[in-house]
Amino acid sequence: MKDLLRQRTSLKEQIEILLNNQVKMEAEASAKYLAMASWCDRNGYKHSAAYFLRQADEERKHMLRIFNYLLTVGGTAVSPAISEVQHEYPSFRSVFETALQSEINVTTSINRIVTASRAEEDYATENFLQWFVNEQIEEEDNARRALELFDVIGEEGTGRYQIDKAVGKLNSDEE
Repeated sequence: MKDLLRQRTSLKEQIEILLNNQVKMEAEASAKYLAMASWCDRNGYKHSAAYFLRQADEERKHMLRIFNYLLTVGGTAVSPAISEVQHEYPSFRSVFETALQSEINVTTSINRIVTASRAEEDYATENFLQWFVNEQIEEEDNARRALELFDVIGEEGTGRYQIDKAVGKLNSDEE
């Protein structure tokens, strides 16, 4: 069967490329969170494992949201190839440091696409991305709060156990 030629679209090629790169970034974030969940589970942090499984699912939903937007506006959505993700971490804390840095990187990327959309006068894409701008505030806050638990509770004695329990409550009531 031949591919259907799409009608023309107002989506600029540069924006389509950036959005497809974001699809890939969200897919990689999901894969990273799955690896983090596995590490936490293997090391006895079951609540943190559940937290990272929820995060992985959320990142996949973000990926699909952008993918579907590309389809809706007549662009070409590309199913991303995922690069190898880190599976081992030197410490419980380092898992959360990596997660926070990942969220900061996603925020930076989203902001770049918003800036490019505005420069291209692609207000539909800019408007679409506002949901992600707001979502990243929450994502960074959750990652920062999880990491702050290490300083607030401390890792001595039953500290890691208490941190694990507290992390399990983060983001647990969201979709």
